[in-house]
Amino acid sequence: MSNKVSLVHNLRDGQKYMDAWPMRKELNFMFPEQRIIKATKYGVKVMPAIAAISVLTQMAFNNYQSMPQAVIIALFAISLPIQGMWWLGSRANTRLPPALAGWYREIHQKIAESGFALEPVKNRPRYKELAQILNRAFRQLDKSSLERWF
Repeated sequence: MSNKVSLVHNLRDGQKYMDAWPMRKELNFMFPEQRIIKATKYGVKVMPAIAAISVLTQMAFNNYQSMPQAVIIALFAISLPIQGMWWLGSRANTRLPPALAGWYREIHQKIAESGFALEPVKNRPRYKELAQILNRAFRQLDKSSLERWF
């Protein structure tokens, strides 16, 4: 039962992380998140149609002996955006490596010095905290402040 619960929580965390990650070209070369998010969003829109078409075409042509393959293709198509969500959920809860954790602290300090209210800095930040702090930095800091990092 705990695996089912953790899978659901992981998928939910993936959705939240997908919404929280700043879709900025400056981050494209440093992190794979933007590519995964774009592919996952595309998959959510397109893959259900592909799944339905794979099954319905076999039914339309009365090709029932190929139905098992069509169902497998449909299940695979539906699983792709779920895999993207799962990856994003896992990534959101992964602790930052030391270099990125230091970067997180620097950005947090710069935002705090600019006079904006923030929650306290995390001792062992995860990627979801990095996403939140990057969002705040892009929203609240001017370009000259961001030039140091990007």
